[in-house]
Amino acid sequence: MRRIWLCADDYGISPGVDTAIRDLIMRGRLNATSVMAVAPSFSRAEASALTVLNADTQRVAVGLHLTLTGPFKPLTQYAPLADGAFLPLATTLRLAMQQRLDMTALAIEFRAQFEAFTAAFGRPPDFVDGHQHVQLFPQVRDAFLSAVKTAAPNAWVRQGGRMRPLSRRLGTPKALFLDILSAQFRRRAARANIAFNPGFAGAYNFSRLRDFGSLMRQFLDGLPENGVIMCHPGFVDDTLVSLDPLRGPREREHAFLGGEHFPPLLAANKVTLA
Repeated sequence: MRRIWLCADDYGISPGVDTAIRDLIMRGRLNATSVMAVAPSFSRAEASALTVLNADTQRVAVGLHLTLTGPFKPLTQYAPLADGAFLPLATTLRLAMQQRLDMTALAIEFRAQFEAFTAAFGRPPDFVDGHQHVQLFPQVRDAFLSAVKTAAPNAWVRQGGRMRPLSRRLGTPKALFLDILSAQFRRRAARANIAFNPGFAGAYNFSRLRDFGSLMRQFLDGLPENGVIMCHPGFVDDTLVSLDPLRGPREREHAFLGGEHFPPLLAANKVTLA
């Protein structure tokens, strides 16, 4: 049996998403979730509701989902802003590729997000990743790895490369792009002696109506021991509608992960979330 991490991103983004994630954890359908410390709905109460799930047995690894893109607002005044929020994803990526981000501002904001997580949970995160994969961007990755090394030296970090033959990646442009960005990220994490996942899956085009069960079969295929599958289950509520365009896929993902067909799929692929 291969043990993998099935990680629900975006804990804290809205009450509906948090409820859906906790539901799947209690049923043994997830074993990791990453927390958005900047989300307006995140609170110590939401942190406590997650922490209590590990009270009698270790059910879930809890990570920090470092955030650097709008419409979320930074915890400090140093980050570049657009109408009081982080810059859009495309702008952030463009500035990173052009080496035009302020490294000092990145360090200050990342430190604030680590501090917010630690204040809520009373401990550092088990692992660290990035909302919309910002941790893989040029410049950002250096500030990200430095922050992890200082604030959570025992945590592992998430890289986004599947590391499969090129011929098997050409049909999924998003996954291929993450592979390219992740190669440099892995090298820098290794030099810093920071652990990272050996494989990654879960990227797909959210705008297309897809059968999530078929996607999960693809994600599981060839994923190595300790590989990570990213997912985004949730219940749509008004808070989520105001913050994020990813809505319908969240409910479809929750329905499949909580349904009767998911455990047999794991068993057929000799995979465990234990």
